[in-house]
Amino acid sequence: MRLGENDDTIIAMSEEKKRVGAGFGVIVLDKEGKILLGRRHPDPDKADSAFRSAGEWSLPGGKLEWGETFEEGAIRETKEETGITIENPKVISVHNCKNEHAHFMTVGLLAESFKGEPKVMEPDEMVEWGWFPLSDLPTPRYFPSFEVIENYKEGKFYIHRP
Repeated sequence: MRLGENDDTIIAMSEEKKRVGAGFGVIVLDKEGKILLGRRHPDPDKADSAFRSAGEWSLPGGKLEWGETFEEGAIRETKEETGITIENPKVISVHNCKNEHAHFMTVGLLAESFKGEPKVMEPDEMVEWGWFPLSDLPTPRYFPSFEVIENYKEGKFYIHRP
């Protein structure tokens, strides 16, 4: 093929193929039934989210690492982000989260037992952690986390969302 003969092929070959990521969000409930949420850094360069979610409230969670189970990833990320150690997290939901910036398969997990008190462990990414009643959750909201919360509240493993 000569240059210019089929420019569409050249352009298509040079574009990076987009891939769906694998992530998870962890619902951590205290003894009063309150949920742990963290507020992402208001600076978009520090909020560290493919979905571009600066200043939004989210569950502990992150991206699955090579070789990890969902449960191992949930324990690791919750410890890294909050300093608490969750025990026996359970897979409760699956989600197809996408917007114009990213596309992730997100797994929701539930942890009703933990050790420690949450604190900001990654101040460049998260600025605070707090406990909230499920009936009074803060805004703005990181949509993948709140899909996990919605499924939990409705008792559903999967809800189709276009």
